[in-house]
Amino acid sequence: MKQIPNLFTLLNLIFGCIAIVFTLQNGIITFTSEEGSQLLDIPEKIWMASLFIGLAAAVDFLDGFVARLFKATSEMGKQLDSLADVVSFGVAPGMIIYQFLRLSYAQQVDGLDSNVIWLFAAFIIPAAAAYRLAKFNLDNSQQFSFKGVPVPAVGLLIASFPLIYWNVNEAWVIQLLLNKWFLYGVILLVSYLMISDLPMISLKFKDFSLRNNLQKLVLITIGIIAVLLLKWLSVPVIFIAYILLSLLSPKGSFGQK
Repeated sequence: MKQIPNLFTLLNLIFGCIAIVFTLQNGIITFTSEEGSQLLDIPEKIWMASLFIGLAAAVDFLDGFVARLFKATSEMGKQLDSLADVVSFGVAPGMIIYQFLRLSYAQQVDGLDSNVIWLFAAFIIPAAAAYRLAKFNLDNSQQFSFKGVPVPAVGLLIASFPLIYWNVNEAWVIQLLLNKWFLYGVILLVSYLMISDLPMISLKFKDFSLRNNLQKLVLITIGIIAVLLLKWLSVPVIFIAYILLSLLSPKGSFGQK
C-alpha cells in the first residue's frame, strides 16, 4: 500500500514521456495554398502533448492526496515527485517551445537552414525547472506558500500554447505564438520566475477562513470567469493573475517563509 503514491508519481513521469513523443514525432510540414504559395505548419497532433501534460498535472495533484490518504508520505516519494516533474513540466514543455521556435524560424527566408543553436534556448526551461525543484526539496518552509513559481504552473502555461494555436481564431494570437522574440521572452520570464525567491501563493488550504484564503478565492473566481469567456486563452490569463495576486498580497498572508 505504501507504494501506491509512488505508482501515481511514476504515472506522472510516463505521461510526461508520452507528451515528449507526441511533440517530437510531428515535424514541420510544408503545403501549398490555393494561391500557389508554400506554407509551413506543425501537425495538429502536437495538441496530444498538451493533453498528456494536463494528465500529468492531474496525477501530480492526486499523488500527494493518495500519500496522505494511505499515510505513506516519505522522503523517497518527495524526491521521486520532483524527478517526475522535471520530465512532465520541464522537458516536455521545453520541447513544445522548441517546436514553436522551429516553426518561427522556418517562416523566414532560408529559415530552415538556421543554426540549430538558436533553438536550444528552449532547454533553459527544463534546466530552470530542475534547479527550482532541487531548491524546493531542500526547503521545508514551502508547505503553504512557494518561493518562485511552481514548475507545474509553468508546464501547464506552455502546454496551452498548441491548444491556443489551433483553437483561437485570432490573427494576432497566432502571430504572437510564431514570433521568436515572444518565445524567447517566455523562456526567460518563466525560467526566472521558477528560480526566483518571489513569494507565491500555494493553492493548499491551511484552514477555511476568508482572511487566509482570500487570494485563492479571488484566483478561483478569475479562473472560472476566464474559462467561460476566453476558453483556452484563459490559461495564460490565469497564470498572469496568479503572479499578480501573489506579488500584491501582503507578506504576512503567506505564513512562514
